[in-house]
Amino acid sequence: MRMIIVSGRSGSGKSTALDVLEDSGFYCVDNLPAGLLPELAERALINTELAEPMLAVSIDARNLPSHLTRFPQMLEEVRSRNIRCDVIYLDADEATLFKRFSETRRRHPLSNANRSLAEAIRDESKLLSPIIDLADLSIDTTHLNLYQLRDTLKLRLLDKPEPGTAILIESFGFKRGMPVEADVVFDVRCLPNPYWKPELREQSGLDQPVADYLAAQPDVEEMFQDIFAYLNKWLPRFAASNRSYVTIAIGCTGGHHRSVYLTERLGRVLQQSLKNVQVRHRDLS
Repeated sequence: MRMIIVSGRSGSGKSTALDVLEDSGFYCVDNLPAGLLPELAERALINTELAEPMLAVSIDARNLPSHLTRFPQMLEEVRSRNIRCDVIYLDADEATLFKRFSETRRRHPLSNANRSLAEAIRDESKLLSPIIDLADLSIDTTHLNLYQLRDTLKLRLLDKPEPGTAILIESFGFKRGMPVEADVVFDVRCLPNPYWKPELREQSGLDQPVADYLAAQPDVEEMFQDIFAYLNKWLPRFAASNRSYVTIAIGCTGGHHRSVYLTERLGRVLQQSLKNVQVRHRDLS
C-alpha cells in the first residue's frame, strides 16, 4: 500500500496536489482529522476491494493543535504497518500567500476578528511545524503557476518507477531565487556565459549550438567532472540512508544556458548508475 500525506500552508497548492493524485488513481481525503490517520490506514489495508491501495490525505492547520502535536507518533504508527508513506509539504513565501488570498478574496481558515491575514499566515507555520520537520519532500510553489505545479507534482510523486530515493537534478536561475527545497546547491555562474554570444542568447542549454559552445570550454568540463565526482560518490549514500527524495540544484544567472546544459549532462550520466534520477529545468518557460 502507498500513502501520501499532503500538508502545507493555506494557498500553497494542497488542493491542486490532491487533484493530481486523484487523477492518477489515488483515493483522496481532504482535511483529514490527524487523529484518524492510523485508523484510516488500517481500514484501507483490510479493504479487499482495493488490490493495490493508493491513498492520499490532506492534513492542515484546521486540525486541533493537540492532534498536530501528536503527528510524529501517528506517522510512526502508520509506517509500523509496513505502509509506504511519504509526507509532502507545500509552501510559498509569505508575500506570495498574502497576494493569493487577496486576489481570490478567500478567507484564511485561521483569520478572524482578532487575527489579521498576515498573522494567520505566520501562525500557520508554527501549528504545522511537527509536519514540516518530518516532510520527506518540500516543494516551494512561490514561482510556480498552476500548470507548473501540476507538472512538478507529477514528476516528483508519480514518475518514481520503484521504491527508493527519487533524485532530482534541477537547473535554476539565481535571479529568481534559490530553490528552498534543494538539499545541495552548485553555483556555476563563474563559467563562460553563452548569453553574451548574440547568436546563442535566445537559445537554451537544450539546444545543440549552446551545448557545443559549453562543451568546448575547459572550465565547463572541469566543473562538470568535479560535480559528477561528488554526486557519484555521495548520492548512493543519501539513498542508503533511506531518504525518499533528494534535490540537487544547479544555478546560473538566468537558468537558461549553463545550468541547463550541466543538469542535462549530469542527469544522463547518473541515470546509468542510479535508479529514479529525474531532471527538471525550473526557469525554462
